[in-house]
Order: sequence, then structure tokens, then C-alpha cells
Amino acid sequence: MAEETHCFEQTYTFNLLSNKHFTFLRDSHTSGLLMKWSMLERISAQAFNFDQTFQAYRKNEFALDPCVKKYLKMLNTSGVWITLGNEITHVDVEVVPCTKVSVDIFDPIFSSGIVHPSGHIVKCYHEVHPDFDELRMMLLEEDSDHYNVVSPCDRQEFLFRLFKHIVLGGELCQYEDIISPYIETAKLIYKNLVSVQKNSETKEIKVVSTVLQVSAYDGNGIYYPSGRDNEQTFAYLCIDPFKRHVYVLYHSFGVGLFSDNSLLCS
Repeated sequence: MAEETHCFEQTYTFNLLSNKHFTFLRDSHTSGLLMKWSMLERISAQAFNFDQTFQAYRKNEFALDPCVKKYLKMLNTSGVWITLGNEITHVDVEVVPCTKVSVDIFDPIFSSGIVHPSGHIVKCYHEVHPDFDELRMMLLEEDSDHYNVVSPCDRQEFLFRLFKHIVLGGELCQYEDIISPYIETAKLIYKNLVSVQKNSETKEIKVVSTVLQVSAYDGNGIYYPSGRDNEQTFAYLCIDPFKRHVYVLYHSFGVGLFSDNSLLCS
């Protein structure tokens, strides 16, 4: 059931799809992993539909429409879930490449010495972090011997970004010894958010979603997804132009709050 909004003079009209649920937030196994990685209480996913054809060149106009602000959730500096409101003065919108239909983007990780044949992640020395591994080294350190095993283009892909986000986790993240939970969770979130279609003639499967990473600013600077800039704080809009659905994936880096999570799945 949709909660209707009324924005008579706006380009788009959005409806919050309050009954849309996301598997990665409701599945007990995945939720347990997100809690272990210190992300569960600080991550949300919301769904909206919209009434007009999405045009990529109007992405800034689309990204934070006044109708969406009424429902879009974020964590404030006190760790309380609030709606975005009308403080925004402008937005920055980045189109995120999203073309992958399989997890073969991770194949180079398995053939480069980052993980053992068993799937266990190779440990390594780090000057700052005593309990470090080659996977996080590859993700974070440009001078790592393995940094270039994943191409610059693939590093920008939405699937790889999701993978990196969950590997790095939240402020009190408990890291995995094996890589499979990271890949399976990234794959599940990706499937929840991204739409594909099969060509009836060629049988080729292609991604049809457009993914945008959004930052919004008020008079004091960056406001959304948080006033505190951090690579692990992000907001992505995943737009299905055919269903006219947009899914919002949000995370704010910090310590898990162990508070009421009822807002997170709305």
C-alpha cells in the first residue's frame, strides 16, 4: 500500500511504498552479519514510486525532490532517526556504474594471493592496525601489491562498492576470517536493489537500473547523508525506469545503537 503525497507544482510525484520489505534487512542470518559488522542499527532501505519517466539528465532534480524529503530518513548527530526535512540548498549527484549481472568481478581476488584456496583471507602486517588482512589492504591502500588486481572501472561498479562498504563495516566492525559472507551479502543487497531484464532474442541479461550516489547540503555545508563526511556514510538511489521505482540505500558510519529498528524497514 502506498502513502500518497501531493506536490502539485513539482516535476515528479512520489509515493512511499511503506509495505516494501528488503530481504537483507529481514533475513535473520544477514541481519546478524550486519550487526556483527556494526552496520545494522545504522543502515536503512526505503522504496518509492514516481509518476513520470526518469531522465538521467534531470538527476539532480530527481534526487531530492521535495516530496521525498517528507519521508527520507537519516541519522542525526545524536543517533536518532529523523526525516530529511526542507533544509537542503543543493545536491551533488554522481552516476554510479552498474552493469554487473554476476559475481565474476571478484574473481581476481581469488587468484592473486588475497585469499587462500579455502576462502580464508590472508593476514598481513599494518603499521596502524595490528589485526589487518590483505583484503582490506587491497581495498584501502593504493600502494598495496594487490591494489590493481581489480581494475579501476570495476572498482567504481555498484556491486564492488557494496562489497567494499560491508567489508569495511561500521565503527565497531568485527571482521570476517573468510570472504564468502562478504560476497554473499553484497550479492543479496545488490539483487534487492537492482533490476535486470532479459533480451527475448539474444537472451542476454542486462541491468536496467540507474544508480545515483547523493550528497545534500544546507547553509552550513554537507547535511545528508550526514554532516560528518566519511567514506562509509553513503546514500544511493537505485532507479528502475520501467517500474518507476526508486530504492534508497542509506548508511551512517558510527557505533551501533541497539535501539528501535522499526524505522529501518519502512
